[in-house]
Amino acid sequence: MHIPDGFLGPGTSTTLVAAALGAVSFAFSKIRKGFFAKQRKPALVTPEGIQVSSGGNVTMLTKYGRDKIFRMATVASFIFAAQMINFPIADGTSGHLLGGVLAAVLLGPLEGLIVVSAVLVIQSLLFADGGLVALGANIFNMGVIGTIAGYYIYTLLKKYLKHKLPSVFIAAWLSVSLASIGASAELALSNTIAFSAVFPAMVGVHALIGIGEGMITLAVIWYMREEKSNE
Repeated sequence: MHIPDGFLGPGTSTTLVAAALGAVSFAFSKIRKGFFAKQRKPALVTPEGIQVSSGGNVTMLTKYGRDKIFRMATVASFIFAAQMINFPIADGTSGHLLGGVLAAVLLGPLEGLIVVSAVLVIQSLLFADGGLVALGANIFNMGVIGTIAGYYIYTLLKKYLKHKLPSVFIAAWLSVSLASIGASAELALSNTIAFSAVFPAMVGVHALIGIGEGMITLAVIWYMREEKSNE
């Protein structure tokens, strides 16, 4: 799923960098409003009773913000570690967790996008897992499509199925398939390979990888639910 450098044309890469930056910037602007609040700074007074500062309003991180940042860091660490573990598929191929739906269900869709994007940036910079030029495409595929679209598929399924766990599994599976369709289209638009050739190969393999994605996501969500019920 991680597209390396050299596989996308300049136009496709530039467009997807802009799209990814726009999506992540929008997510940041939306969630930061709940992280900070203006508070009155106390005035400073000398022992002699002389006021040397009138105080004023300062912007400070809220308890909600601290708790949410801690949760985001925890989920990001788990996804980063889990992506290092590959599971075998077929014909010598393997897959790993993407974690988009998992992050979105645990944190929220915009927070999930930021977490997945942060993981992809670290992987690209430190482990050469996905190219720097192709980073916009990888964030768009796994962050915007895999996380945001996957989350809204989950909410729609939960509305009709009335059960969280089956909805989580199906949404996680579909998120991988949709992300692979996005990657296929980008490779075809870059004239790297014909869509008729890349589409069945990419989607076929990632349909199997999506089963593993769904099982891992389901297991984590079920475990978190059990832990919460036992508190």
